[in-house]
Amino acid sequence: MGVVDVAMDVNRVTPGIPASRSAPTAERDRGLRTVRESSARSVRLGSQRFVDVDPRDLGSPVMEISLDGKVALVTGASKGIGKAIAASLASSGAKVMINSRKQDQLEAARSEMTGDVEVFAANAGDADAGERAVSATIERFGGLDILVNNAATNPYYGRTLDVDKGRYDKTFQVNLEGPLLWSKAAWDLAFKEKPGTIVNIASVGGLRTDGGGLGIYNLTKAALIHMTRQLAAELGPTRVVGIAPGLVATDFAAVLVDNFGEALAARMPLQRLGEPQDIANLATFLASDLASWITGETYVIDGGAGVAAG
Repeated sequence: MGVVDVAMDVNRVTPGIPASRSAPTAERDRGLRTVRESSARSVRLGSQRFVDVDPRDLGSPVMEISLDGKVALVTGASKGIGKAIAASLASSGAKVMINSRKQDQLEAARSEMTGDVEVFAANAGDADAGERAVSATIERFGGLDILVNNAATNPYYGRTLDVDKGRYDKTFQVNLEGPLLWSKAAWDLAFKEKPGTIVNIASVGGLRTDGGGLGIYNLTKAALIHMTRQLAAELGPTRVVGIAPGLVATDFAAVLVDNFGEALAARMPLQRLGEPQDIANLATFLASDLASWITGETYVIDGGAGVAAG
């Protein structure tokens, strides 16, 4: 028998699946791979012919994340998770505007990044900061494709009902109102005409009760997780996705890390706390076209802490 190319849709045809379901041509769509029939065995059961394919003949698909041609704006990006996300987006090819309150910290962060990175100093909780930052990003880079709402604050630790109004308002202003207004600015000035992606950095605290003193902070993150779903429903085909990190070794979480980190890590299946790059890896994927059929979901990344808790 001569060598005949058999086109197979790798999303639908696997060993043990009826060959009659496979696509007839290799050119039909990008999910097709070519397998040489000489290396495949077939068996007929009744009216169905099954093809047993050596997985090596399908090749090894390489998932490369490229953000070439994309423009991103990342809040809270002078250190910690935001800095890692911005650096990862830039190293993947995106042009990135990084935001935080302090110009000097932004400049220091930019000096450690590769790629085309600019800075915009503003308090993410200010009512007009999002519009100004989005406008500056579009003016500098010619557009906006990705918004990462990462900036957060936690000025209060204690029983939920004991919080004072000042710290309650500040927490909600930065952690919830900020992402809402920055998302509105991105929509009004960019995504309404050209769909983009919004990545909201929440917390596992928004999904679980807290017996300590993080109740107010967790309320804002729970609301952010719901806002992610709500905006995804309203803004499509612009995608809105979320990430809910567990305990990550950052300055922001220094008190928890220093006092409880070792004990918490010992109880996790993966036996370590998170690093900013762990979150950045997921954020970069979610911001890319590889995640183009994902919206409305918030992904927990916590080293298995939630699984261990039962």
